[in-house]
Amino acid sequence: MNTTTSSSLPAASSTLRRSRQVERLVRGQPTSDGDGVKLTRVLTQPLQKRLDPFLMLDAFGSDAASDYIGGFPSHPHRGFETVTIMLEGRMRHQDSVGNVGLLEPGSVQWMTAGRGIIHSEMPEQDEGRMAGFQLWVNLAAKDKLQPPAYRDVPPADVPVVAQGGGVKVRVIAGTALGVTGAVTRPTTEPLVLDIVLPAGRSFEAALPPGHNAFAYVYGGGVVTIGDGQAANSAARVESERMAILGNDAQADGVRFTAESDARVLLVAGAPLNEPIAQYGPFVMNSTAEIHQAVADFQRGALAV
Repeated sequence: MNTTTSSSLPAASSTLRRSRQVERLVRGQPTSDGDGVKLTRVLTQPLQKRLDPFLMLDAFGSDAASDYIGGFPSHPHRGFETVTIMLEGRMRHQDSVGNVGLLEPGSVQWMTAGRGIIHSEMPEQDEGRMAGFQLWVNLAAKDKLQPPAYRDVPPADVPVVAQGGGVKVRVIAGTALGVTGAVTRPTTEPLVLDIVLPAGRSFEAALPPGHNAFAYVYGGGVVTIGDGQAANSAARVESERMAILGNDAQADGVRFTAESDARVLLVAGAPLNEPIAQYGPFVMNSTAEIHQAVADFQRGALAV
């Protein structure tokens, strides 16, 4: 594991001038996808414009094989990127470009669908826990028809910054705490951090003021988000809730303080400010482009 150790950060320390505050709390919607895989859809289509460039966040986690055993058989994508963050369990990826990869605990898969790819993600276990996230990141109009690409990131290649008091930060994408993450992407400049936050500890992350951002609390704990320096300026966020962070030109980042042991997935990115047209696994800029994607898929030309 790539581990960078920094100086201890006691809970009361502060390097931010001003923390972003919570604009809205979101409870995910239980649903299923693929061949009956049970999951919680946290970032849904009505939030796409507000959280541009992010299109979707699914959280999945179950000890029951019947909730995940069907997996995600072959299906198409066009026009965006998928990011799968595996916490527990094993899934096998295969696609129309010839890529094969194993998602194991702690690994990340970053797939750029571009002009078109057909892939499957199937469990390589028939018992035990399966848990993780899938995030969809939009592509700019100029990049939507680029050739597809795929990258597997094993756990050892995800940098970890260890701070005092047991705080650990996995830098999945972007740059944080002076460390460049496992993946960097142009245009949307995504920042994806997986934060382990013990009870009573705080963590601060710098965020560009123009980036849209949200945080998903998980792992059973409770986290306070904000600086708490003024009345109602800090919000208490329970596990399995997403906090949309307000866009504040005066704020230079966000502060988290754990009431109890928790984990936080922090996601931020530069908005594209372009039209979004989605039909299932296709995300383009216009209805005409969606019709073209469907026609290409039906005639077997999507992934050519």
